[in-house]
Amino acid sequence: MDIIRVEDAADPRIAGFLNIRERDLTGREGLFVAEGEVVLRTFASPACRCRPVSVLIAENRLEGLVPILSALPGGPPIYVAPQGILDAIAGFHLHRGILALGAKAPITTLDALLARTDDRAILVAACGIGNHDNIGGLFRNAAAFGAAGMILDDRCGDPFYRKSIRVSVGAVMRMPTVTGLSGAEIVTQLQAAGVDVLALTPGATVALDQVRPTGRTAILLGSEGPGLPQAIIDRCRPVAIRMAGDFDSLNVAVASAVALHHLSVSRRSITGMSGG
Repeated sequence: MDIIRVEDAADPRIAGFLNIRERDLTGREGLFVAEGEVVLRTFASPACRCRPVSVLIAENRLEGLVPILSALPGGPPIYVAPQGILDAIAGFHLHRGILALGAKAPITTLDALLARTDDRAILVAACGIGNHDNIGGLFRNAAAFGAAGMILDDRCGDPFYRKSIRVSVGAVMRMPTVTGLSGAEIVTQLQAAGVDVLALTPGATVALDQVRPTGRTAILLGSEGPGLPQAIIDRCRPVAIRMAGDFDSLNVAVASAVALHHLSVSRRSITGMSGG
């Protein structure tokens, strides 16, 4: 384990961590910065699809993190600094005392993702969701309920934004993810592959609890407020989550959890009855 002491916020070796809030907005060309012990544990996990490049931690955190740091693949440099220097590097008080610079996973195409999924796979697709908390929540829920992958259209926020990674509890770093397609292209490619695309929309006449998945299924979610474009809904199987009275609004991440839970439970029930 390569531990390097840092005494100057201008040390060029930790340039990738400088002013991370501003860098969140401008991007890092294939790299990302994440914070917290969960991120280190994710990097150390065999399930992680990203590669640790370097780590910067407060000196008072080092002793307790040695087992995790020793398990990081590739033996990245571990920079250790006093809390004051760490805060100066980050540009704000970093109360967790842990930053990691990582390399994003190789880009996955939708065709490649579909080629790796079986006929019981559940996918999550999102259109126009820019809120970083919601993006992180979608990834966390997708991982929790065993989704095979995430598909974000070209209007969604960057899942590697620091807050999205934190909210996802590291799931962004584990989940196979497709980005860059339009909503229409996502639907076209999924349906061409025989995937049943369920468009979650409060105006649907079919309730989610009436749906029994029989093959590969994708949940399609839109942004809070506008929701999915009608042109997209018209091409899919619209379904609604039953709610009390005339209330028709759930946070999009919560809606994804409800839908994923229903589909995963239904899938297990069908598998159990068929003896698979």
